[in-house]
Amino acid sequence: MTSVTLLSRVRSGTDTYGNDVWTTTETVVDGCIVWPRTSSELVQGQDMVIVGLTLLAPAGTTIQPTDQVKVAGVTYEVDGQPGDWTSPFTSWDAGVQVALTRVTG
Repeated sequence: MTSVTLLSRVRSGTDTYGNDVWTTTETVVDGCIVWPRTSSELVQGQDMVIVGLTLLAPAGTTIQPTDQVKVAGVTYEVDGQPGDWTSPFTSWDAGVQVALTRVTG
């Protein structure tokens, strides 16, 4: 198991024009499992590499689609809505599954 850093965007107030002001909070999440999901390379006038990981965070971890996750010092975007793995038969909660994506190029 490994630790990851959850980067959450939080509204911290408003500016003088009434626009939202945002800040990023960092939370270390222990007891996670991470494995490779996908990797692809697009070359149509530009070089682009898309890398995907799957994160299984402990049950009860709150992760939003707007969050980022830092794994081994590399920052990934949350791709879609995280899934809560709870058994409908026993209520056993296996954790929160999150698709992560990083695009470079």
